[in-house]
Parts: sequence; structure tokens; C-alpha cells
Amino acid sequence: MAKYRQVHTTFWQDPKVLEEMTPEDKYFYLYILTNPNTTQIGVYQITKKQMAFDLGYSTESINSLLHRFITLHELIKYNEQTRELAILNWGKYNLHKAGKPVIDCVNKELKVVKDKTLLLDIMKHIPNDSVLQAFSRHVDDTYNDTSTISGQEKEEEQEKEEQQEKEKEEELLLPEKDMGPEVGNPSESEVSSRSSYQSVFDFYQQNFGMLNPFISQQIQHWINDMGEELVLKAMELTLKQQKAWKYAEGILKAWANRNVRTVADIRVLEAEFKNKRSFKQSGRVRKEIVPDWLSRDTSKVDSQTSTLVAVANDEFEEEKRKLEAELKALHEELKARKE
Repeated sequence: MAKYRQVHTTFWQDPKVLEEMTPEDKYFYLYILTNPNTTQIGVYQITKKQMAFDLGYSTESINSLLHRFITLHELIKYNEQTRELAILNWGKYNLHKAGKPVIDCVNKELKVVKDKTLLLDIMKHIPNDSVLQAFSRHVDDTYNDTSTISGQEKEEEQEKEEQQEKEKEEELLLPEKDMGPEVGNPSESEVSSRSSYQSVFDFYQQNFGMLNPFISQQIQHWINDMGEELVLKAMELTLKQQKAWKYAEGILKAWANRNVRTVADIRVLEAEFKNKRSFKQSGRVRKEIVPDWLSRDTSKVDSQTSTLVAVANDEFEEEKRKLEAELKALHEELKARKE
């Protein structure tokens, strides 16, 4: 049997969608409304890995999107333990009609919900009384069942929750030196150890765009190699130049080659560069290129030239006298013949 999900055309006219959501938010919102795991009641089980695989995002990006939709947009709730997602206004658009097939389907899906508290927020937006009563029965049954839990069991559950909270706090407070340099395939156990990367990931997504798995691994590599502070500094310089992540990576490579490890090292490097540049600019002297012939001693050249001219004049005079003598002899010969 085919399964369909309705998306109202007013979705694109909603002020929250128009003014508050980024293109990635709209894409993610349509996904959580229409993905194959959705149910008739608006509560369904889905893992972060599945969402990342379907959307082509990293788990860090999914965490960021879930955080925005839970705290900023206030449109969903997500139980990390049961991995159940609830769409809070689902009932407003999908549970306004009822009938035996619908009620049977709703009752069937309500039975498999592990975290019944997720149903409370959905109930606020259900306009149909029959469907609302079905939700109420399951919520009431849950509270009745939990009232029979002994005080000892409650204490054990409370201790487990406190222990889990302490572990999360310890992971968030881990110093950078405790982070290993190894980067492996992302898994749920590694997400907590990458909490120190989150500030860099958030900075990237707020200024560069959505974080894909490839760039995520590159950022983790540079954080392990250079430190979070230098990676953020390189990204800030990249933004000033209005460049992409590749430019930031080039900056980090240049710093690594110059053995830069702190922001103070960057300042020293910048000061050295400015000093060299100012020295080159102030030390420039114009040097005229003088040909070799210009530096030669011209006195010898002049004397040689005058000698050559004098010799040429003597030879010319001698040739002139010879020609004049020959002409004179020829003239006399012609004169003698006529006589």
C-alpha cells in the first residue's frame, strides 16, 4: 500500500519559513515531514545516521539542524535515548479528520511510541476530538503505569540520568591536548569526543554554508594539527578576503611550513613581512645602465681619427696631380695631330 504525506501550499507562505529559515532549514523541514519513517501520529523513530545518509549531510550538520529546530524554531522534539522525533504541529494539518480506519491506525502507532511525553505537545494542536481522546488514553495509561514503579526503581533511574549528565559534562570540558590526532570514520561514539570541534563547525556553517563530510574531516585534521584557535583565525582571514574554505586551508599550510603554532607567532610573522616590505621600498635606488662604449677614453679615438683624415687627404692630392698630368699630355697629343 502506498504511503503519502500532505504538505500544504501555505508552507511557503508561512512567516516562520519565509523570514527565519535558511534554505537548508527548509530542505530539512520538508524531509522530516515526508521521509519514509513518518507516521500518522507525527511521532516516529529515526536515527541521526539515517538522516545524514538520506540528506547527504554529516552527523555534525544533523546535530546543528536538530538543535535549531528544537530551540530556535520550536517545531520538533527529539529523544536521544529512544531516537524518536515528534513534529509538534503535526496534528493541526494531519489529524483534523477521523474515522474507524484512521482511529485504528492511530491506536496502532500510539502503542509503539516509547516516549509518551512526546505526545503531550502534539495533543495541543489536534482539532479532532476522537483522535484527541485516543492520544489522551495512551498518555493516561502511561502515567498510571509509571505510578506503580517502586521508589527504589525511581532512584535507580535518577542515578542513571545523573551519571549520564556527568559524563556529558566531562566530555564537554575535555582540554584540547586530550584530543587524539587520529581521524576515523564518524560514529555515534565519536560524536561526543568531537564536542571541542563544535565551535569551529558552527562558525563554518554560519559563515560559509552547510558542512559536508569531506570538509568536516579536513577541519578536524587541521584542528588536530594546528589547534582550534589557529583554524578559526584562518577562517576569519578568509572571510575578510571573501574567499572559500580552500583559501583558509592554504593559509594553514603556509603557517605549518613556517612552524606557526599560536596567534602570537602569527603576529611575529606579520611584523617580519611588513619590515621586509618597507625595507625593500625604502632601499630602492635607480641605477642607470651605461653602455661600455660611453666609458672608454675618447682622446685616443680622436687622435686616430685625425691621423686617418690627414693620410686620406695626401693620397687624394697625389691622385689629383697624376690625373692633371695625364690630361695635359693627352691635350698636347691631340693638338699635335691637328697641325
